[in-house]
Amino acid sequence: MSASAPRSSTAWGFLAPALVLLAVSVLIPAAMALVMSFSQSGLDVSEPLRFIGLANIRRLLADPMFARVSATTFLYLIGVVPPIVLGALALAVLVNRQLPGIHWFRGAFYTPVLVSIVVAAIAFRWLYAENGLVNGWLAALLGDRFSPIGFLTSPLLALPSVMVVTLWKGLGYYMVIFLAGLQGISPELYEAAALDGSEGWRKHLDITLPLLRPYLTLVAVISAIAATKVFEEVFLMTQGGPADATRTIVYYVYDQAFAELEISYACTVGLALFLAVLLLSLVRYAFAGDKGFS
Repeated sequence: MSASAPRSSTAWGFLAPALVLLAVSVLIPAAMALVMSFSQSGLDVSEPLRFIGLANIRRLLADPMFARVSATTFLYLIGVVPPIVLGALALAVLVNRQLPGIHWFRGAFYTPVLVSIVVAAIAFRWLYAENGLVNGWLAALLGDRFSPIGFLTSPLLALPSVMVVTLWKGLGYYMVIFLAGLQGISPELYEAAALDGSEGWRKHLDITLPLLRPYLTLVAVISAIAATKVFEEVFLMTQGGPADATRTIVYYVYDQAFAELEISYACTVGLALFLAVLLLSLVRYAFAGDKGFS
């Protein structure tokens, strides 16, 4: 027996509890969901699954509601990811300065990350109410000619209103990622760029953005994955309404599984979501390559 064998056994021994927990909580349920995607399950869990082949997938492709929730999820992604990337980068540049009290500003921008999504959703739902703070401010500003805006009851405004919560919660988290990248850039590069006439915001175009490309890719992809899987904000603020304007893929999975009791079809929709998230992950590795994060 080689000398490395005992060390290997010890390492696997330490890993075993985590691997068992991962298998029980993730791998086994994922395998069961995959099997159920090609089966028909009844309400009675004691009944055996009945294999139906690609029937659920054909139903998925012909389902107009799935097409609609996919489009809504894509709109959510488009509406959230660019503002998060640009906003978090701008905040990181803003707080990447050696100024008195700058640590307090960093903490203030990061504080929303620590707030529970339940608390944030309830607070914003109150802010958006017709007698809430936002409408109160607008009424005080515009006077008698103002009529309350239904931020969460208008099909046109509901989705952007929910997006604001995601942006508010996420900006501080992604700011920290960019801040870590900015602090890894040598000040000498900016000094050399200044000698060449690159000052102000021009130095960020010439130095900061090229060197932060791996961080930009990381933030763009993980924020896109998070936006694709959005659920809590929708569930707590709009319940998918009004008129299904905020119904996303994950909420559709929840609705099919727990409201319609279509467990097998919900697993099929979940499988489609998994493939979308997997595609985004592959895009992240394709763009990052060896220059990104391993």
